[in-house]
Amino acid sequence: MHVVWDWNGTIKDDLDDHVAALNATLPALGGTPVDRDTYQAERILPLADFYARLLGREISERERETSDAAFLTHLRAQPVRLHGRAVELLSLVQEAGHTQSLLSLCPHDTLVREVEEAGIGHFFTRIDGRTGPPGGSKAVPLARHLRALGLTGRERRVLVIGDSLDDADSAYANGAIGVLHSEGLHDRDRLAEDGYPVASSLAGALVVGCWLVRFRTLI
Repeated sequence: MHVVWDWNGTIKDDLDDHVAALNATLPALGGTPVDRDTYQAERILPLADFYARLLGREISERERETSDAAFLTHLRAQPVRLHGRAVELLSLVQEAGHTQSLLSLCPHDTLVREVEEAGIGHFFTRIDGRTGPPGGSKAVPLARHLRALGLTGRERRVLVIGDSLDDADSAYANGAIGVLHSEGLHDRDRLAEDGYPVASSLAGALVVGCWLVRFRTLI
C-alpha cells in the first residue's frame, strides 16, 4: 500500500492559522471576522470565491491579489505545528512496510521548507507542492505524482488522506481510494455530502483507509 497525505489541515495543524489569516484580511474588504466553525462550514477554493461567499459580493482582481498576498504573508509567519498524532501515524505506516508521500496545493517551495522545519521529510518517498498558479483541482497533480512514483497501473493500492472534497474527488478520479477526516479545514457535514468515507480523526481516516485498500485488493 502507498499512502498519499495532504498537508494543510491534515499533517499540518493549521486551522487556527487559516482563521487568523482570513480575519487579518477581511476588514480591508469590508468584512467582519469569523470563528472556526464558520470558517470550516463556508470555506471553498479558490480563496476569491471564499471571500465572495463571506462578503456577499465578488471581489475585484486587485482585491484578490492584495488579499491573497496578505493571507499568505500571515500564514508564512506562523510556526509549523503538526497534528497531535501525525508523527506516530507516519511511523506506523513506515514500520508496517508501506510507502508514503506528500502532495499539496501549497506552493512547492513553502511546502518543502515547512516539512524540513517539522523534521519529517524522511518519512516520504516524494514531496510535491504546487508549481503553477493557484486554483484548480488536485486531480491532475495527483496523476503526475503517482506517475513519478511509478504507481501508474497500481492505483488500487493507493490511499489518499485529506480534509477536503477535492482530495477525495481527485483520489477516485485517479483510481485510488480517498478517505477524509474532519479535524482539518472543512466541516464534517460538508465532507459527508458526497458520500465519501469520513472519519472524525486523522488516525481514524488511516484505519478506515487501510481496511478499504485491503478489501479492494482481495476482490
